[in-house]
Amino acid sequence: MPYHEFDCSKCIPERKMHAVDKGPDENITSALPLGYLNTIPGTISERGCAYCGAKHVIGTPMKDVIHISHGPVGCTYDTWQTKRYISDNDNFQLKYTFATDMKEKHIVFGAEGVLKKNIIEAFDAHPEIKRMTIYQTCASALIGDDISAVAQDVMDERPEVDIFVCNSPGFAGPSQSGGHHKINIAWINQKVGTVEPKITSDHVINYVGEYNIQGDQEVMVDYFKRMGIQVLSTFTGNGSYDDLRSMQGAHLNVLECARSAEYICNELRVRYGIPRLDIDGFGFEPLSDSLRKIGMFFGIEDRAEAIIAEEVARWKPELDWYKERLKGKKVCLWPGGSKLWHWAHVIHAEMGVEVVSLYTKFGHQGDMEKGIARCEPGTLAIDDPNELESLEAMYKLKPDVIFTGKRPGEVAKKIRVPYLNAHAYHNGPYKGFEGWVRFARDIYNAIYSPIHQLAKLDISQDPIPVDKGFLTAKMLSDSTLSPEITGSGEMREYTGGFDSVSKLREREYPVFERKNIPAPVATEEGE
Repeated sequence: MPYHEFDCSKCIPERKMHAVDKGPDENITSALPLGYLNTIPGTISERGCAYCGAKHVIGTPMKDVIHISHGPVGCTYDTWQTKRYISDNDNFQLKYTFATDMKEKHIVFGAEGVLKKNIIEAFDAHPEIKRMTIYQTCASALIGDDISAVAQDVMDERPEVDIFVCNSPGFAGPSQSGGHHKINIAWINQKVGTVEPKITSDHVINYVGEYNIQGDQEVMVDYFKRMGIQVLSTFTGNGSYDDLRSMQGAHLNVLECARSAEYICNELRVRYGIPRLDIDGFGFEPLSDSLRKIGMFFGIEDRAEAIIAEEVARWKPELDWYKERLKGKKVCLWPGGSKLWHWAHVIHAEMGVEVVSLYTKFGHQGDMEKGIARCEPGTLAIDDPNELESLEAMYKLKPDVIFTGKRPGEVAKKIRVPYLNAHAYHNGPYKGFEGWVRFARDIYNAIYSPIHQLAKLDISQDPIPVDKGFLTAKMLSDSTLSPEITGSGEMREYTGGFDSVSKLREREYPVFERKNIPAPVATEEGE
């Protein structure tokens, strides 16, 4: 096993088992670090907690809901607005965050009373919202507040409201992934099957594990609607609370992020017999294959092929423009979860960049297996890294850019490495054919930014050049390219607009004739 020992972690020898250098001809049988274990004390992990995984990742994207944390105010602030989970109802879930603001006195005397008071105040402040989720935190779990009883008390007093309770305190798992599991199972146990769906198509799906980061969900739903598919619910990006209560009515569960939402898909299969189909919305080839698979399931392959042909013809010349300028650039792929294997192979195949390192902060062994299987030899794979290990890896590997979250991204900028936000994106959406070109454009802009070139200077010791004159990104990227490439009449830079999502909300879709229309139910009056 080619374990990699970080100099900064030699004082913690257990960490050696959590990093691997993938050598030539090695696969997951010989190049797999340990993963998804309890964090080793003293390593100062970058992981989030189980509460964060439940509220921040899964719960908050629901759009027509008051999301309230029963705990100290810091918990809810830490999980508010750091991801761009937009929605088509004026982003209600992003504008507001709610907490019971537990203090020391509540730890001593209990906080069920203050919880009920806060629930009522929140509903009264937003009378148009009739749905709520309550998230347990470490503080309220440790003192044993019965959140479900309080929620039921409010629903008895106000029959028009509905409340979901998620008992996922921060200590409920090794990382935020434990919270993913908790809220998945809680939702299907408490809410699925409590609303009957309205079916309008012969082809009905739940879109699962999709959180509408900067509009990802709306891009993918556009493809589904163009195929004549009804999206009954999205778990949970841009998703409606009551739509998600009717998940039992779908014909197929289409799963995007297996790390965060395979649990509810598996339960829907066991309890309701709904099959699961894993897809990938990132990259031309993976997305095309995904649309084809869905088309094959419903017997509408021709509709999928028509969309693929139209979209590839429109956007492939622009992707090729960036690929010619990104070939050979080195990237550290540090997104935290499933994007390490969604992206590991396709950014190399379709954009030409070289993945020199990948890591996961909360992924399971399966995530590492898929990521390592898809990356190139020489890649450094790390489980649950800390800041010092990340710094050491960047000094050794010298990447041109890293894809990661805000916290490690800000650290990278301090050592003059540009980063793209892999969690909330810079200028997304990144899913879909156009979205993939937007991603390539953001990578290009990060690497070739003339301002960033200045950041590479250490003004305390490096001479400041005064003969460079005015530079543009294209002057930097095209200096070594052949005239055939720079003068190509086919390839071009991104031509889409700043906002590629809003126009989808006004789009009209084809109406396909239904073949499997259920017979009307007879009534006494009709009889």
